[in-house]
Amino acid sequence: MQKRTVWKLFFAIYILVVIKVIIFKYPYEELAAIAATWRKDVIFEGLGTANFTPFKTIKMYIDYAYKLNSVENLAGNVLVFVPFGFLFPFVARDGECFFVMLLNAFVFVLGIEVFQLFSAFGAFDVDDILLNCLGAALGFLVYRLGRYWRKKKIVS
Repeated sequence: MQKRTVWKLFFAIYILVVIKVIIFKYPYEELAAIAATWRKDVIFEGLGTANFTPFKTIKMYIDYAYKLNSVENLAGNVLVFVPFGFLFPFVARDGECFFVMLLNAFVFVLGIEVFQLFSAFGAFDVDDILLNCLGAALGFLVYRLGRYWRKKKIVS
């Protein structure tokens, strides 16, 4: 099996795990109960609870850090997408371009958030998009540093 095929398989598994952890995090029975309530008003409810204001949730977590599990929520939203930024260059033809990777991460995260907005399987939060994309950017940085150190080691 080619290296690229292995990376693609690993990336696909990672994507499936992210979808499971973020969207389908509840037991099957709870998901079925949520799906059974889907009507137009569920969409309006999602719009009512959505956060479209950048940094609103992040600020709340910082302001109430002593009461909330802020570190876990903020760090978790960043860390869950670090592998995306690290793995994407291995699987996409143009993946070594930072902006291509970031655009793909953004589209994936936006898809998850929009699905949550209209499905009631979570809540839309623009800050999740920002934090997830930050995680992808950090993962890309790790990838680039690894390439730099590997080249440096080979030259030495």
